[in-house]
Amino acid sequence: MKGASACSVLLLVVHLSLLNNALMVFAVDPTQGFTNVPLTPSSFIYQKPYNIPLEKRYSFNHGVRRFWVYANDLPFERGSNTRPRTEVQIKPDYTSGIWQFEGYAFIPHGTSGATIVQIHGAAQGNTTILLRIYNGDMRYYNGEVIATDLYDKWFKVNLIHNVDQGKVMVYINNVKKFESHDEGPGNLYFKCGVYGAPSDTSRYMESRWREIKIYKKES
Repeated sequence: MKGASACSVLLLVVHLSLLNNALMVFAVDPTQGFTNVPLTPSSFIYQKPYNIPLEKRYSFNHGVRRFWVYANDLPFERGSNTRPRTEVQIKPDYTSGIWQFEGYAFIPHGTSGATIVQIHGAAQGNTTILLRIYNGDMRYYNGEVIATDLYDKWFKVNLIHNVDQGKVMVYINNVKKFESHDEGPGNLYFKCGVYGAPSDTSRYMESRWREIKIYKKES
């Protein structure tokens, strides 16, 4: 009887462990309760190396926005000491409330050391969050790994910023992967594309985006 009892306890532990793992990867709709914010062509503001025409670093065909940059490109404006980038700022800006970015991303194999999506603005520093690709994995800045094995496939990104509670969350393919405190309120907006990290960047960096949307939760 003791053996049977021990076996039952072991099965219960295994069951609870599997249930917990299932809950951890449970997919949800992160946009539930949010309202879509209509976007127009004027909602998209582009940055690219200042000495190169936009079409040399960006294309928009069949609903796919393609951004690329080289590690030796010049910054987005003369006199800047920032790293090379080809990005789009998506309006509207915001200073309070709960806002969300959604888009499908594709990162070609070889792109590394590149920020692909961010929230710009904060009380402390220039950004609330940067999501970077290093060797096919997504990291919070150059630190915590958020998702792995992302090369050469479309994946969905939802980035939620609750300014009033000082909280930011990341969902990948409808699964919550990351949560952190923000860096305080400021003049805030979402950006995506490619922006070279301070170090360990590949010579060529590219990201593609489709179905970009902005949401807001009404109070």
